[in-house]
Amino acid sequence: MVSELRVISVKIPEDVYQELVLRVPEGDRSDFIREAIMEKLQKTPRPDKLFALEKRMDAIEQQLSEIKKYLADLELLTYEHGRVNPHTFCLDEMDHKIVDYLLHYRGATTPELAEYLKTNRWLVLNRLRKMQRNSKRQLGKAIIEYYAGEKSGKKKAWWIDEELTQE
Repeated sequence: MVSELRVISVKIPEDVYQELVLRVPEGDRSDFIREAIMEKLQKTPRPDKLFALEKRMDAIEQQLSEIKKYLADLELLTYEHGRVNPHTFCLDEMDHKIVDYLLHYRGATTPELAEYLKTNRWLVLNRLRKMQRNSKRQLGKAIIEYYAGEKSGKKKAWWIDEELTQE
């Protein structure tokens, strides 16, 4: 049962064409090319399978964050009783540098962090928001907070929540 056939045009190198003429009889070339395409398509993953894999990965990440939340509730992710390790929410070296800077200077603006890391401030902003979102999801409260007003001589800056990191 073959569905409706469509005509396509393909440009191939001369040497490939000569090889096709030598190996495949004239009446069988369309079938040969059609079968070659079908064989290649079977080896190529379908977009819906990729989408399904992405959904599975998201579900696994969600379950992992729930496990981390339970571990934090059990204080297994803490480094002292009542204190949460802010580095728990870092994904890579850049995130660790951001947290170290915030801990050392007790807060920073996005441009200050970008200058310190020698990178784009939008990248820093996205990293801060991601850490904020992940910590809020896992702990119920964000470990990194943005405060638009003035605090400790800084305006529109990011701060580590000291309630979560100190007893």
